[in-house]
Amino acid sequence: MRRLTSLRAQTGVWTELQGQLSDLSGLLEMAREEDDETVAAEIDSETRGIEQKLEKLDFDLMLSGPYDAHDAILDIHAREGGTDSQDWVQMLVRMYLRWAQRSGWDAEVVDSLEGEEAGLKSATIELRGENAFGYARAEAGQHRLVRLSPFDQAHRRHTSFALVEVLPQAQDATEVELNDDDIRMDTYRSSSAGGQHVNKTSSAVRLTHIPTGIVVTCQNERSQLQNRETAMKVLRARLLERELQRQAEEQAKLRGEHVSTGWGAQIRSYVLHPYTLVKDHRTACETGNTTGVLDGDLDPFVQAYLRSTIAEGATAGG
Repeated sequence: MRRLTSLRAQTGVWTELQGQLSDLSGLLEMAREEDDETVAAEIDSETRGIEQKLEKLDFDLMLSGPYDAHDAILDIHAREGGTDSQDWVQMLVRMYLRWAQRSGWDAEVVDSLEGEEAGLKSATIELRGENAFGYARAEAGQHRLVRLSPFDQAHRRHTSFALVEVLPQAQDATEVELNDDDIRMDTYRSSSAGGQHVNKTSSAVRLTHIPTGIVVTCQNERSQLQNRETAMKVLRARLLERELQRQAEEQAKLRGEHVSTGWGAQIRSYVLHPYTLVKDHRTACETGNTTGVLDGDLDPFVQAYLRSTIAEGATAGG
């Protein structure tokens, strides 16, 4: 059903574009007959909008990975930088939620751990939408922020880091084999901002996958059952990502290549002082519009990175 819904949505977009082109054709004939500059300006505007839609559709066709069409889970963790890095995590959460809104996806913070003074030590975001993982995988790695610290009384410049992990969601149980006997569940009292009413009960859930040692938690939902369901979803995603990493390492060994198993490579810098610049270190894509980027305008960076990986894949295949 999910695949059917996706195909219907895709065909619906093309049908809509076909209708828009037909309408524009009629307007064009009218503009020519009446020599109406107002109609011509409207046609020009509509044409640019259609071109942008076609560019995105053309790009979507290049996302052909086995999990690109899946939903995604983003895990964001504070790294070096103390309170500033925890505030940076909160800024990234806001950025990704706004990016999801721009992309037409549903997004939800399914787990978070507050910092002692400000911000978040970690947060987990679920992205649900067409090609969510295909696009979001461009965000995996270290994100570096340089700014005048609002937490430094001397207002000095600080550098802080946050790590973003991107996991594909398993669409059904067959993609990830999970034995209930391999899972240990612990419960504890929720400490999330939205959990005051459940602090008297152990609604928060911690799942440990015994064979791998993977631990996931969830405390943002109102009930223990909801938290367990969300934690299971994240656990399946982590196990799927682990299997994909194993497969990549095996293929690399066969080709005599080295594949990094870490997520710690710095991918992008966000400089707010002494100048404003966001630069992706993988593609050299950059902009001085830091406000726009932090408000979710990530597509230029994401598309530049994905185009580079597609080009590398084509070169390797050739």
